[in-house]
Amino acid sequence: MSTSMRQPNPMTRRGFLAVSAVGSLGALAGCGSGKGVGDTNAQGVGNFTGGDYNGPPITLSYWNGFTGGDGPSMDALVKRFNNENKKITVKQNTMQWADFEQRLPAAAKAGKGPDMGVMHLSSVASHAARQVIVPLDDLAKSLNLQEDDFVSAVWKGGIYKGKRYGIPLDVHCLAMYWNKDHFAKAGISSPPTDQASFEAAVKKLKQAGFKQPFWMPNQWPAHLMFMSVLWQNGGEPIATDGSKATFDSDAGVKAVSWQRDQVTKGYSPPSVDIDAQYLAFKNGKNSITWDGIWQINDLKAAGMNFGIAPIPTIGDSPAVWGDSHQFFMTAQAAQDKNRANASKTFIKWLSDQSSAWSGAGMVPARNSVRSDPKFTNSPQAALKDYLDNIHFLPPVPGWGDVEPTTMDTAVGEVILGKKQAADALSKAADNATKLMEQNKKKFG
Repeated sequence: MSTSMRQPNPMTRRGFLAVSAVGSLGALAGCGSGKGVGDTNAQGVGNFTGGDYNGPPITLSYWNGFTGGDGPSMDALVKRFNNENKKITVKQNTMQWADFEQRLPAAAKAGKGPDMGVMHLSSVASHAARQVIVPLDDLAKSLNLQEDDFVSAVWKGGIYKGKRYGIPLDVHCLAMYWNKDHFAKAGISSPPTDQASFEAAVKKLKQAGFKQPFWMPNQWPAHLMFMSVLWQNGGEPIATDGSKATFDSDAGVKAVSWQRDQVTKGYSPPSVDIDAQYLAFKNGKNSITWDGIWQINDLKAAGMNFGIAPIPTIGDSPAVWGDSHQFFMTAQAAQDKNRANASKTFIKWLSDQSSAWSGAGMVPARNSVRSDPKFTNSPQAALKDYLDNIHFLPPVPGWGDVEPTTMDTAVGEVILGKKQAADALSKAADNATKLMEQNKKKFG
């Protein structure tokens, strides 16, 4: 997400959604729904108004998963804040997103978690339901944040049961990267925009000697590609009320069948492990890859001659998977007025620096910030007219626990040719619906 990663490991981003079935999110269930760490009734604690922090000197713990090309940008921002704010010292703890998701609830419950941090929009509802994080409506008010200055889904996604738990920082999504040298050799003058031009491009690339130009992974980020094409075909992965899984629709079958076709048509090797498609692209072994915009800085550092554009419309309408990094404050911090206000001071400061965050390869969440040259001169500005086509998962608590062992597994099995599309998705959706019903009872 950035979701990201700190190189040389190119994909730490995978961590946040590749949380596995062995229960890396299982620890979250321990926080449950009843009384507990988050039962502070802490909305508006400290009566934060946005002014300078005037409490005693304090040291805050700040957690995030910016372990990739986005990491240096956040490091620089934290350093700037510490230099400018003599009463507040922020100590940053950066880890893989999977580790973040696993450690946060248990650490918070033990009183050893962060004061504030950044999590994915797709995780906000789960952590709010588990009472790990607290509402930040007073902070949003002090920042004068308004829905019309944000991508609507990003703004609404930070709200759970009528209270705001997340302050949006950015938007990130899948994009299409292409090797400009390969395209030049194949005589391709512009990136493909739909299924027909994509098919024509990979055929030309094969004819030019690039035998497997588009590697299709069976793991990360296969599920993000699947959801993107599913949405393009008019489908939805789950019901917005969290009542059932819907990814086994005709739209889902079309999406994963297209993914499998990339293998059967010879555009991809038969078995592409996690992140192998990205490493192959980075090393010039394939010509096109779909990956997150968090990879931009890594490709630039590698000296790649690459282009970036929205993914092609394989289905009927443009759509792509996306997520957002959102600031949060823990219930642990909310138990102390000074700690809460200092944490909100830091979040406010970072929010004000969202144009500088473009250097991390992200798209600022605020519409008003996207006119800043720091963004308009960035590679990801190629996506500025595509933001309305970004789709976000609905805020359904517990979906992060369910997805890896159901939808993601089925998608991988179809891509590997182990199961037929309709059968694999149907069985996985039935299982997912049962687990979602359990979550509805758990979280209400």
